[in-house]
Amino acid sequence: MNPSLMTFLGQMISFAILIWFTVKFIWPPLMQAIEERQRKIAEGLAAADHAQRDLAQAQDKAAEELKAARARANEIIEQAHQRANQLIDAAKGEALAEAARLKAQAQAEIEAAANRAKEELRQQVAALAVTGAERVIKREINAADQKALIDELAAQL
Repeated sequence: MNPSLMTFLGQMISFAILIWFTVKFIWPPLMQAIEERQRKIAEGLAAADHAQRDLAQAQDKAAEELKAARARANEIIEQAHQRANQLIDAAKGEALAEAARLKAQAQAEIEAAANRAKEELRQQVAALAVTGAERVIKREINAADQKALIDELAAQL
């Protein structure tokens, strides 16, 4: 046989053994590592998609909560405004009632003072009339007659 043929056959047998050895012992762990890597990448992508969905849901929920909180805050503010208006109206009503009461009280005091002044004036006029009558008659009237005369004059005034 030809040495180059022998070399060629030796190389072919060595190559076949290398292929068999690679397929039997190297290829399965290598494929297993590649498949494991593909599985991890797929799980990572799925987890990233899931995380994105969760993030979107969380953002939507946060937006809804924020909207609800703003609505509640606006409602509380509106209630506070209504309560403030009620308090202002009540205070105005109380102030008007107090002013009316004070006015009525002052009016009553004025009327009482006017009545007292009128009565005093009547008595003074009556006393002056009696004094004038005394001078005209040149005599003094006793107390009972004077009182009767004053009361009569006061009634006429």
